[in-house]
Order: sequence, then C-alpha cells, then structure tokens
Amino acid sequence: MAVTPLLSRLVDGLRCLPGVGPKSAQRMAYHLLERDRESARRLAAILALAADKIGHCKSCRTLSETDICPLCASGSRDRTQLCVVEMPADVEAIEQSGSYRGLYFVLMGHLSPLDGVGPEDIGLDQLKERCRAEEVREVILATNPTVEGEATAHYISEQVKDHGIRVTRIAHGVPLGGELEYVDGDTLSHAFSGRREW
Repeated sequence: MAVTPLLSRLVDGLRCLPGVGPKSAQRMAYHLLERDRESARRLAAILALAADKIGHCKSCRTLSETDICPLCASGSRDRTQLCVVEMPADVEAIEQSGSYRGLYFVLMGHLSPLDGVGPEDIGLDQLKERCRAEEVREVILATNPTVEGEATAHYISEQVKDHGIRVTRIAHGVPLGGELEYVDGDTLSHAFSGRREW
C-alpha cells in the first residue's frame, strides 16, 4: 500500500510522543484508521481542547485548567512545606502515594548547561520569590536521582539556605520488594548513604 501524504504526516505527528519510534507510530496510525476511527475523532477533539484549555498554575507551575491549581488553592495543605519536583507527572506520583500534604514547585526540567538550560529557564527566580514571600519553612528536594537532578538539587539547596529555610532531600535506594542482587551499585550506594535509625 502506498503511503499517502496525510498518512505520512499522521505517523510523523505521533512520533512526537516520548518513546514512540517510526514503527510504533505507524502501528498507532493504522490502528486508529483501520479499526477505531471514532476513538481517533475523540482523541483529536480532546487533544485540541486540552492544548487550548490547560496551562500552568501561576503558583506552583504544574499543569492546570485554572490560574491557581486545586492543590495550591486548597486550605488543607501544609503551606510551610514546599516540595520541588522536575515535572508535573512527579506531582501526580507523589500525590498518589498519599504521603505528602504540603505544596509543590514544578521546575519543568532540570539544570543542564550543555543543553543551554540555566536557572532562569527552570523558574528558580520564582522559587526564591516564593520562599521569600510565603511561610515556607522547609524545602523538600525531590528531583530525579540523575547527574542533572542532583546538580539541580544542590544548586537549589545553596540558594534556599541563604534564606534560613530548612532543606531536605528525599531518600533514594532499594525499591520495596526489590532484591539486592538486581540493584545497581549507584542505587545501593545511595541506599547506604541515606540510611536511618531502625
């Protein structure tokens, strides 16, 4: 079957999704067109609506349909704690755990000088302003345990400590249910250095 220009554009459009290569994009496009055109129409409509209606919370910068997201607007959150994460999906993951009741600040990335991403690109000026203007007493660094995430956490820690705010870092280590023989050396090293009294 000859690929039409429109089908080719659809496959290329699907490739913008993370983890979707040419073959996966082609499979998705063919599935939607051959077997599920109604779902394709619904998907197109909801994508267009979401692109138009979802922006960023003016306070924490997570994805939101309103100027201030429901978490920031809630009166039941602990406003003395501010958890700094890299992406909105990190907020969702922490919320699903049910273990944190404070507020968030979403960097929308991490420091990466090689890619030209500096402090101003991830909103660190806005973070410092929140720490200065609000009742924040503890900043919890929950960036990813990558080289860039660690560098970002260190940079933020140095900036925030200047304001007399307590800075903590979430622990990293062996996952619950994991077996030590399958855990890599860096993870084990983090687990040992982050150990606590039992």
